[in-house]
Amino acid sequence: MTDSTSYDPSEPARTKRNLFQNLEIDTRLLGMIGAFLAIAIVFNIMTEGRFLTPRNIFNLTIQTVSVAIMATGMVFVIVTRHIDLSVGALLATVSATMAVTQTDLLPDLLGLELGSPLIAPITIVVGAIVGTIIGAFHGYLIGYLAIPAFIVTLGGLFVWRNVAWHITSGQTVGPLDPQFVSLGGIDGTLGETGSWIFGALAALFTLYLLFGARRRKVGHGFPVKPIWAEILIAGVSVTAILGFVWILNSYDIPDRRLERMFEARGEVMPEGYTAGYGVPLSVLMLIIIATAMTVVAQRTRLGRYIFAAGGNPEAAALSGINTRLLTVKVFAIVGFLCALSAVVASARLNFHSNDVGTLDELRVIAAAVIGGTALSGGIGTIYGAIIGALIMQSLQSGMAMVGVEAPYQNIVVGIVLVLAVFIDIVYRNRTGV
Repeated sequence: MTDSTSYDPSEPARTKRNLFQNLEIDTRLLGMIGAFLAIAIVFNIMTEGRFLTPRNIFNLTIQTVSVAIMATGMVFVIVTRHIDLSVGALLATVSATMAVTQTDLLPDLLGLELGSPLIAPITIVVGAIVGTIIGAFHGYLIGYLAIPAFIVTLGGLFVWRNVAWHITSGQTVGPLDPQFVSLGGIDGTLGETGSWIFGALAALFTLYLLFGARRRKVGHGFPVKPIWAEILIAGVSVTAILGFVWILNSYDIPDRRLERMFEARGEVMPEGYTAGYGVPLSVLMLIIIATAMTVVAQRTRLGRYIFAAGGNPEAAALSGINTRLLTVKVFAIVGFLCALSAVVASARLNFHSNDVGTLDELRVIAAAVIGGTALSGGIGTIYGAIIGALIMQSLQSGMAMVGVEAPYQNIVVGIVLVLAVFIDIVYRNRTGV
């Protein structure tokens, strides 16, 4: 008896593809999202439903922003096989500079009092310049003088933390300009209508990116996902965006605050009137920064150079990449992002304090590493760092809500960091990435 089935060696082999292979989902990203959801569900159970309330999610987002902004820059630093231990201290120096600028220098030099429309823009520009210059200086010491980044930034940690103290003479400076404070979160949001408009635009932009990428692949003859997979991913993405906006809009502004807002406009609040906070301006800032950093990483020559230098510094140098200048650029970017984080951190508090940014350098590094950035260099994503920062903040906020004391919170965070690196090493060894 012969087998009637014949095999034609010229016919390409067909392999079965599972759901995740069809969707082409990054399993590391899926794991991070799963870890965040698991943390949220566990703490929601432990807090009897208080963790996943609109109020707590709103607070969680604005608490995450400062670290997440710096973490996007830390990705570039670690990808290029460096480290930056000074970001928290640099944030403090910039925060002190901006606080003194708007409360002392601008009123004395230009006669601008708090509340002037020019105070906030000038202050932010001054802070951005200071942060960028300090970051570039670190990069020069590392790139051109060949001092190890660990030593330069460890020295920077001590220097800039105490420079911040010197600028303010160890005093708390505040209150700050109202427009400046609006960038901190709760005092500045898009409101319900503005948030829905933003959500709709973000959803449309996401669809444009997804189907634009598919069209480009088809045009160049590259393989693409099945159309049902594209539609599924698009549907999940749009649902996530609009769901996030809906949750933030569900957090109602307290009645007393609404009454003060109406009184400030010389109006009387209608009886039964309610309004939600919506998307905070600080979260909008993070989204813009994350988008810009992703474009830099994936679509620009600078991004290609950063990942090439991190993957193989010797080959990058031999191919003509100026790795010294590249180091200066990377640390200048981090300094600039530290300045923006300083805006968010001090605005959220409505004053500058000596302890602002304390231990942020460790949180930022942990966020980048938990987000999948390889300490060996060459691998990292911006969205991964942001999810890593969200996981870190969720752990800390959840533990605080169930009554875990701060020292034990830090112990848990340290264990999670080591565990995340171990899991990442195992994953890379198995996948050969």
